[in-house]
Amino acid sequence: MRYKLLNPSPTTYALVFDAGDEVMEGLQTFASERKLKAASFKAIGAFKEAELGYFDYSIRDYHKIPVGEQVEVLSLTGDVALYGDESKLHVHVVLGKKDGQAIGGHLLRGIVRPTLEVVLTEHPGYLQRRMDEETGLPLIRVD
Repeated sequence: MRYKLLNPSPTTYALVFDAGDEVMEGLQTFASERKLKAASFKAIGAFKEAELGYFDYSIRDYHKIPVGEQVEVLSLTGDVALYGDESKLHVHVVLGKKDGQAIGGHLLRGIVRPTLEVVLTEHPGYLQRRMDEETGLPLIRVD
């Protein structure tokens, strides 16, 4: 992954992932190294394969959805917030298949081919995640 600072205020980066890069790992490393406390991002590009998740409230866990084919990243959006002292990602994606069908969910893993172009904007202040006992998920708290 390569990146470039586009604007110092608000701090905005262009991140470009290359073929073979794993997106979640790259985004997490970028957020952690910069100690991001609040940020949002969007992206377009393509994956050679991916793994999505669907949160099943009844079992308080994700059903994994493997995507073992080349797909277009039609929309990838997410945020970064603190969970304890660590930057934590929350990413959703909609993928387009060869036949025009779409599939979406939480992005758990995505292997880029040929590229993924991300615009990430850091926000002033911070967002804090806390474990929600009802869902078992670290949710953003604004109080």
